[in-house]
Amino acid sequence: QVQLVESGGGLVQAGGSLRLSCAASGRTVRSYVMAWFRQAPGREREFVAAITWSGSSKAHADSRFTISKCNAKNTLYLQMNSLRPEDTAVYYCAARDGAVLAGDAAGYNYWGQGTQVTVSS
Repeated sequence: QVQLVESGGGLVQAGGSLRLSCAASGRTVRSYVMAWFRQAPGREREFVAAITWSGSSKAHADSRFTISKCNAKNTLYLQMNSLRPEDTAVYYCAARDGAVLAGDAAGYNYWGQGTQVTVSS
């Protein structure tokens, strides 16, 4: 099992920035793809970004957001810049076996509890 705990969400004004963190623990996470998804009320969960554990491959749905990680800390990050009210959502950290990036939430085995991001206009 892998445990994922997100932090760093909050209230920010439009145009501001936030950095989310996801602490991973449990079974070795060195063979996992890590990702961020988000879900706004009444909408499906959508892909934000993903990264292989080696960091050699990344994918982003939006160039305003940057995914990164610190292997020494087993921590995943999401730097979000130029935030807009439509970015308001619960942001989830996720992990899946293997080394292939994926944008489908159904492909991820492990999920954190989510952290709320609210962007005011």
